[in-house]
Amino acid sequence: MRAITRVPRPSLRPFIGALWAAEEPGPATAGAGGRERMLGSGAAHLVFRLSDHPVRVYADLGDRTRRSLGHAVVGGPRATFYLRDRSRPVRTVGARLLPGAVTLLFGAQADELAARHTSLADLWGRAAVDARDRLLEAAHPERQLDVFESLLAARLPEVRGVHPAVAHALARFSANGDVGAVVEETGYSHRRFIALFRAAVGLPPKLYCRVLRLQAALRLLGRRPPPPLADVALAAGYSDQPHLNRDFRAFAGVTPTEYAANVLPGGDGVAA
Repeated sequence: MRAITRVPRPSLRPFIGALWAAEEPGPATAGAGGRERMLGSGAAHLVFRLSDHPVRVYADLGDRTRRSLGHAVVGGPRATFYLRDRSRPVRTVGARLLPGAVTLLFGAQADELAARHTSLADLWGRAAVDARDRLLEAAHPERQLDVFESLLAARLPEVRGVHPAVAHALARFSANGDVGAVVEETGYSHRRFIALFRAAVGLPPKLYCRVLRLQAALRLLGRRPPPPLADVALAAGYSDQPHLNRDFRAFAGVTPTEYAANVLPGGDGVAA
């Protein structure tokens, strides 16, 4: 995979975690039939497919029929994996969205788009087609990212839109998965806080913390050679190695050993 990853301009950083432009090879780097198991990160993504082939996904592991999502897609926040078609070389420009950005960009709460893919045309109408046309006209990946930033900046306000209680929790969850303690710190009732958090992030707080922990394990297992599993479990915050194994099965559908052996270039998914 050839990819350019960029930190967005300062005005976009409250809303956008990263931007990328990528050229992905075909099935030689994917699993049988060119399928890739994409693991949930807990974040939403906005993706423009700039090659002729649209974004396609499979319903489940037993599905052999691809469902086309079009050339501009919003991937909602998710904890579990999904299967995407990687049978042909493609070019893509995309962004990882931070909590609060979904509502500001698309006029929907994050939990309304969670765990599914939504055509950008359903949210932006004709503007989705116009945006892709502008990206195609830019041609060069660096210039495409410049255009992409301009498109996003035109749709985002100058002030951060995430609720202060959610912002506090996100900062604390990166170092502390004790949801109950963090809720007490916000001063909100447990029920009210969960509603605020789900609307901004798309996932309930306990599930979001489990995804953060899994992401920490994925980064460790992406090293070459990967550390021993017992060390990975301890460093990522699991109580023990069986705890690590259970979350991998629940969210990735594979064991940690299977993930480490089959992780694809770029570290975003594994062959399926």
